[in-house]
Amino acid sequence: MRQQENNIFKNIDWLTILLYFVLVVFGWLNIYAASSTDNENDFFDFSSRYGKQLIFIALSVPLIVFILFLNSKFYEQFSSLIYIFSIVLLAGVLVFGKKINGATSWYNFGGISLQPSEFSKAFTALALAKLMSDRQYNLDLLKNQIKAFIIIFLPGFFIALQPDMGSVLIYFSFFFVLNREGLTLKYFIVGITTIVLFLLTINYGTKIILLATLLILTLLFAYIIYKNNQFFRFNWPVILITYVASALFISAVGYTYTNLLEQHQKDRFDILLGKIEDPKGLGYNTYQAELTIKSGSWLGKGFLQGDRTQGNFVPEQDTDYIFSTVGEEWGFLGSSFVIIIFMALLYRIIFLSERQINKFARIYGYGIASILFFHIVVNIGMVIGILPTIGIPLPFFSYGGSSLWGFTLLIFIFIRLDAHKKYDY
Repeated sequence: MRQQENNIFKNIDWLTILLYFVLVVFGWLNIYAASSTDNENDFFDFSSRYGKQLIFIALSVPLIVFILFLNSKFYEQFSSLIYIFSIVLLAGVLVFGKKINGATSWYNFGGISLQPSEFSKAFTALALAKLMSDRQYNLDLLKNQIKAFIIIFLPGFFIALQPDMGSVLIYFSFFFVLNREGLTLKYFIVGITTIVLFLLTINYGTKIILLATLLILTLLFAYIIYKNNQFFRFNWPVILITYVASALFISAVGYTYTNLLEQHQKDRFDILLGKIEDPKGLGYNTYQAELTIKSGSWLGKGFLQGDRTQGNFVPEQDTDYIFSTVGEEWGFLGSSFVIIIFMALLYRIIFLSERQINKFARIYGYGIASILFFHIVVNIGMVIGILPTIGIPLPFFSYGGSSLWGFTLLIFIFIRLDAHKKYDY
């Protein structure tokens, strides 16, 4: 490997950094608006949530310098050890962690709380990139697919025990990475079909969906057999397995929904599917968020002029529902601006990923793009009412040091890897 230069800012992508800081600054302005009820509040009131977020932002600077200071090969060579360390942290929080809002997800260090699951996403992306960049690794082999699935879902297992199911769902975003590297689309087809059957079973009941599914499968297989004229040579075991698997899955969903899910979990699905409407109770958060966004109209009410935001109509408006503040104070245009900046960042990361000489850097780049995309879509979809309430942060906007530092870690490791793309690996 050719020796790398000592200047940590050499060849770094300033456009990605600019997009990062635009999102961080605009995110902080909305945290200020959402957590302050007095226009005269001091920007530097460090006892407030917006003041604490300002400290988190300031501490991100030495974190960024440290990330850029490390040699880019460090992240590849030690990715496995870093991943194992993150698993230890996730397991340890179950024993030594602090319980907040019903989840044991936080380490408490003298008044400072850190959520290891926010950092494990970056470390999982590194470990997956290390595995798949090996010259002997062939994703077409089932044993190698299983290795990738273990790396992806092992952190999710420990996070589920906390429990924090919203963070668990993030790990499904890595299937975009696997697809980019050649994983067949059949996994996505099966996944999408599973989700559709799950929602239909909840909405219409086990018996109706089971009968409808079996009828559709029968017609589909009959058509395939007719078109290919291969009745005796057709793969009948596949048909049998498909029938049995479909019936077992639908029956399991129906049983789980009826007998195993807690009532508040059922209520979330029922509200999403329109089976019940309860804007003053179960659906209060989403209902208020929708009203708040609608009230912003096209141009918004102006910074600190959102009466619904200032009146704290939306619970958790500076964390999971921060986008409602964006919609009210900055309107449709401001909300569109935020989404455009997010999309520009995602496009830039994918663009740079495709330019990588090093396969490890490319896979990691797609990993962080997938994570960011999932966070953005799920959070905004939840706030505007097209997805169920899941509870994951909007990158760079939602209040919290762990969230901000986790996404900072994701972005700047990639920036360091990209900065050395011109060097021989």
